[in-house]
Amino acid sequence: MSVANNRSNSIPFLDLITPHVELEQELTEVFRKALQTAGFIGGPMVEDFEAAFASFCGTSYSVAVGSGTDALRFALTAGGVKPGDVVVTVPNTFIATTEAISQAGALPEFVDVDERTYNLDPARLAEYLANQCTVNDEGRLVSRRSSRFVTAVLPVHLYGQMADMDPILDLAERYRLTVIEDACQAHGAEYFSQKHNRWMKAGSIGRAAAFSFYPGKNLGACGEAGAVTSNDASIAEKIKMLRDHGQAKKYYHDMEGYNGRLDAIQAGLLRVKLPHLAKWNAQRRERAAEYNRLLQSAEDAVVVPYEPSWSRAVYHLYVVRTAAREGLMNHLKTAAIGTGIHYPIPLHLQKAYAEMHHQTGDFPIAEKVAKEIVSLPMFPKLTAEQQKRVVLEILNFSSRVLKKNAEGERALSLADRTA
Repeated sequence: MSVANNRSNSIPFLDLITPHVELEQELTEVFRKALQTAGFIGGPMVEDFEAAFASFCGTSYSVAVGSGTDALRFALTAGGVKPGDVVVTVPNTFIATTEAISQAGALPEFVDVDERTYNLDPARLAEYLANQCTVNDEGRLVSRRSSRFVTAVLPVHLYGQMADMDPILDLAERYRLTVIEDACQAHGAEYFSQKHNRWMKAGSIGRAAAFSFYPGKNLGACGEAGAVTSNDASIAEKIKMLRDHGQAKKYYHDMEGYNGRLDAIQAGLLRVKLPHLAKWNAQRRERAAEYNRLLQSAEDAVVVPYEPSWSRAVYHLYVVRTAAREGLMNHLKTAAIGTGIHYPIPLHLQKAYAEMHHQTGDFPIAEKVAKEIVSLPMFPKLTAEQQKRVVLEILNFSSRVLKKNAEGERALSLADRTA
C-alpha cells in the first residue's frame, strides 16, 4: 500500500469532527445567543443543562462545574470527606481520580480490581476493610497503613462500564462509609441493582457522582466541563457554593471555595448534544458487539471486553488485551489505524505517588492488565467496514507472530536433535 493510499484509508482512534459538523448550526446558535445576551457565566443555559442532565441520569440534582476533576473534588468535599481522611479507590484509573482525593485534603488508598471488568473488586474491598483496617472505640474505621480515618469509597466506572455497586454499597453501609461514583467515563451506563430490582444509571447510586465532559467523552464539551449528580439537596447546595468561591449569594462567602464554574457557552453546547447521547451510546454498543463478533476468530490473539449480565456498558473505550501489545500497536500504526493505552502505569507506581512507597506486586491484577491493554478505534460513526479492516490487521499480526513462534520452536527442536 502506498503512503498516500495508507493515509486516505486511515482509521482514527477517535472522531471528534463528524458530530460537530452534523450539529454545526445548532452549536453555532449557542455562541450567537451568548453574544446577544452577554450570558457567559451561569444563568439560564447552565441551569437548563443541569436540569436536563439530572433528568437523563435519574437524579434530583445536577450541578455543572468547570471540569471532571472539579466534579470529583467537590463531590468528595460536599460528601463529607475531610482533610486527613482516607478515600479508597483503584490504581488503574486516570490520575484525576486521586488528584481530587489529595486536593480534598485526603489520602488515596488502593484496592485491586476484578480482572474481567477492570473495576473495583468488591471481594478485595471486603478484604481491605476487614484485614487492613481496624475499628476504634468510637466505631470509626482506621487504616492500619496510614492510621487515618477511612471515610469514603470512590469506585471508578472504567471505560464506560459500571462497577458492581450492590456489594460495594453493602460494605459501605456496614462500615459507615460514603460512596462517591467516578462516572467520568460512564455517561448513560446502567447497572441492574438486585437491591432495588431495577436498572439504574451511572451517577444515581452513590451519595454523589462526578462526570467529565472532556471533548473525547461520550458526552463531550468543546473544552473543559464537568458535573456532579446527587439525590441529596445539601450536597447540591454545597457544590454550588464550592464552585463559586464559597458564595451563598454575591459577596457573601460561607466558606472558602474555588473558581469551578462552568461557562454558559459550554453548558449550551452540552445541552444541544445531550438529546443525541442515547443514540450515540446505542451506536457504541452496536460497534462493540460487532468487534466481539469479528474478534471471535482472533481469540488466541486478543481478549475482548467482558460485560456482566448486570451491566449495560456504553463503551467510552473498547479495550482488548494481548501479550504482544507493542508489536500489535506498531503493526496497526503502520496500517494507519489509531490505538491507545488507558492506562500504561498504575497510579501506585507513578512517580507522583512515590512517597506512598508502593512496590511492584502490591496490586498484581492492575499491574498485569496495565501491561496488556490496548484501546481500539471506538466512536459512534465507526463503520463496519472500518472494523473489519481493524480486525483483519489484528489477524494478520497474530498469524505472523504464530508463524514466527512456530519457526522458533522448530529451530530449537532441530538444535536439540543435533546437539
